[in-house]
Amino acid sequence: MPDEISLRTIRRPPVRGAKTITADICVLGAGIAGVSAALEAARLGRSVALVDSAPALGGQAIGSIIGTIIGLYSHGPEPYQITHGIADALIKDLTAEGSLHRRVSMTGTITFQYDEVRLGRWIERKVEEAGIRAVVGGVLTGVAFDKRRVRHLEFAHRFGPLRVEALGYVDASGDASLSYEAGLEVREPDASVYGSLNFIIEGYDVEAVKDLVIKDVHERLAARGKAYGLVRHDGFLMHFPGRNFMLANVTHFETPLDPTKSAQMVFDGRRQADNVIGFLQAEFPKIFANARVRTYGNPGLRQTRWILSRRQLTLDEIRKAERPADAVARCAWWVELHNAKELVHWERFEPGHVYYIPLACMVPRDSDNIVTAGRCVDADVHALSAIRVMGPCIAMGTAAAHSLDLAGSGAVQDVDLAALQKRLQDNLERLD
Repeated sequence: MPDEISLRTIRRPPVRGAKTITADICVLGAGIAGVSAALEAARLGRSVALVDSAPALGGQAIGSIIGTIIGLYSHGPEPYQITHGIADALIKDLTAEGSLHRRVSMTGTITFQYDEVRLGRWIERKVEEAGIRAVVGGVLTGVAFDKRRVRHLEFAHRFGPLRVEALGYVDASGDASLSYEAGLEVREPDASVYGSLNFIIEGYDVEAVKDLVIKDVHERLAARGKAYGLVRHDGFLMHFPGRNFMLANVTHFETPLDPTKSAQMVFDGRRQADNVIGFLQAEFPKIFANARVRTYGNPGLRQTRWILSRRQLTLDEIRKAERPADAVARCAWWVELHNAKELVHWERFEPGHVYYIPLACMVPRDSDNIVTAGRCVDADVHALSAIRVMGPCIAMGTAAAHSLDLAGSGAVQDVDLAALQKRLQDNLERLD
């Protein structure tokens, strides 16, 4: 018989002290932008705390099964990679293990389809190897903000309260949570920008699916989708070559920042996913007669809330593609605005069109030690729809880490731009 394990009786103390983590840089949000910032800061020799409210790292790239990495390359007959940093290692490592599939469209657009389980483990391994202090399940509840600087962040956690103190902070929350909780001004769209719930399909005919034409799916959705309870007429179904699963992105629903409506987003998204299966089984039975959902992703949010900075990036600026003096990242992805239930609004640029993201749109106007990265930087609705994708999010994370490293205890908007851009040369000028 094994030795007995003794028990003790405890009670929550009347005054509960918070566990405290001290770091050079604190990154709020462990999606691809936050992970990029954290890994780059650690590579620079900074101590890093990485906190996310989800129970695992990876953000929407993993939990929402985004499934495709877009925006890493320019478009056209001679595309080249415009974002490097962690993207290089990610592509190399996941390709080697067969978890990343490079796709090239007829227009020369390069994207990558990935296995979200393997990408999630890659992120975890890299964060652990870098010595980053990672916390999952930490919900931001307070920001100590004084004299233009964040002094510390406060979190609620199922295991007790947590405090993180740092010199600089990266807001990669997606919803500008750090700036909002600090009492800074933020922006919200007046009209809906729809989210999607991606899901994985299995059980279809992996040979017959090779003959599937997505245009035919779109035409049937427009003509008959309503009868199946579907609202969206576009999207994609993407079979992973050599595997027996397919990524589906064919849903649209509202994503209000309202805790009482969070479950409804899940219900709406999964209902639409189930309806997509019914639609495919009925309309394309030779391929999908036995199809079923293998995995539902979490609701994917696109444009909910973002910072107010000293300079808002505009659609006109990305159309003109002039390089600003404080450029810190490049982007080539098109305008992809999900502002209608039925169809995505696209504005495609000419082949080779590359534009820039300025540091000024990443720094909240009234703060000295916050840099945002990802879909909560300051841009108008159309411009943000273009730069919120994974490629530029990686680049913004890299730029945020270097900006805070150079700023130290000073103001990030006062960093030496020449020194910063020299560090970011691969993401600003490299053409191979």
